[in-house]
Amino acid sequence: MGASPCLVVHSATLRGMEALPVDLEIATSNGIPGIAIVGMPDSNVLESRSRVRCAIRASGLKMPRLRFTVNLSPGELRKTGTGFDLPLAVAILATTSQIPSRGIEGCLFVGELALDGSVNPVRGMVAYERLAERLGMRLVGSGTNELYGSSNFLDLESLAEIVRGIGSLPTVPRRAPDFVDCQSTPDMDFSDVVDQESAKRAMVISATGRHGLLMIGPPGSGKTMLAKRMPTILPPLTREEGEEAMLVNSVAGLDVTDIAAGKRPFRSPHHSISMAGMIGGGSPVRPGEVSLSHEGVLFLDELPEFSSNVLQSLRQPFEEHEVRLVRADGLYRFPCNFMFLAASNPCPCGYLGDDRHQCKCTPAKITQYQSRIGGPLNDRIDLHVFVSRPDSRKVVSGEEGMSSEEMRRQVQTGREFRDWRMRQSGEDGLSEQGLEPMRFDDCARIELENLARRLGFGGRAIVRVGGIARTIADIEERDFVTREDVLEACAYRDRREG
Repeated sequence: MGASPCLVVHSATLRGMEALPVDLEIATSNGIPGIAIVGMPDSNVLESRSRVRCAIRASGLKMPRLRFTVNLSPGELRKTGTGFDLPLAVAILATTSQIPSRGIEGCLFVGELALDGSVNPVRGMVAYERLAERLGMRLVGSGTNELYGSSNFLDLESLAEIVRGIGSLPTVPRRAPDFVDCQSTPDMDFSDVVDQESAKRAMVISATGRHGLLMIGPPGSGKTMLAKRMPTILPPLTREEGEEAMLVNSVAGLDVTDIAAGKRPFRSPHHSISMAGMIGGGSPVRPGEVSLSHEGVLFLDELPEFSSNVLQSLRQPFEEHEVRLVRADGLYRFPCNFMFLAASNPCPCGYLGDDRHQCKCTPAKITQYQSRIGGPLNDRIDLHVFVSRPDSRKVVSGEEGMSSEEMRRQVQTGREFRDWRMRQSGEDGLSEQGLEPMRFDDCARIELENLARRLGFGGRAIVRVGGIARTIADIEERDFVTREDVLEACAYRDRREG
């Protein structure tokens, strides 16, 4: 038997945040029966040969005793993942005339096959959907719970359904998610946190101006409770924010249903996390926690317990809102525009500054513990607030504090006023070159100069304190920053550095 003409089935592979098109070319020839795959496949792609054989037989179809040569083009691109199972099976069945080949050229096939012939979704379905829409193709696979784009999707639950051809598959019209404000009835509310009104004020300022916040206090003071409720006062996701957050979480293999419903991501990794887990990496390269919290909240509890190299790796994402990872096969980019929250004990025993418990730590141990965060990272955290232990009588009596609804209104007011002010003045954001765009009145400017000189603020610290004061003025809907705004902003600055 001579060689047969080559059949092409379209598929794709993930590389970082992007799905890249791959053409699966298949041809039969004389020789020992089997499947040879070339074109830089990884081990997962090579293992698809066994899954495809079992899935074809389990679907009531025949696995021909032929020699198949499969080329994954372009050959210089490494192919990863289990999504090539479905296109490989379709290529074998079409080239042996067990299924009609009509319509295959206009489809992008992605899916993993189970041994019983059912089709399972793979990570990154949102990225594959974007690629199919860009190429003008229909995406064929499984995963209707994850796909939320506007392109048509051909739902394939098992390999047996494709026997009658592509035209027999049900077309599932996809519509874009309605990123509605689902925070109006949250499961958690700030009213549950008693006697922490000063900390709540700091969280309102943080949420309004997207300032980083570090809460320091003894165990049981409510730092973690406060942090977990931060998403309840943030504005709902815009369509652009939601789609990008969905893409990041999809390529990481996480469920995106909550994001599609308007919930901002909230990530709280354990302090034993590695640098690759925090900023991204691995093989294949996947986004880390800073990117999974994109357009949401990244909360680091027990901040000094994190490895020093992990904490210092956050400095560049803080400034640029993007992670750039350079590997042998090129550059990977992941977005990471997140709200940063952190919590820390004041000392190893946790009771430094607590008027009800005596601290047993030596000054040397306290200094060593506090220095684990590192000066450069500490300088990039705008707000530092001490969270004291709540009044036991208020906790026992069930007294409620300021609610999420009240705090959300303040955040919304501040953001709307800031947007209005920037439109009036033609600004595109807070400048890091000086205080002029922030509109300080004379008293506020003189007060900031005096405090900066007295407390030894550096250039970055001066601008960041000015930014906090500008946010406070926005919450109060004031055109100009006042002396009181500057004093409150300085109260949130860490006194151990300038």
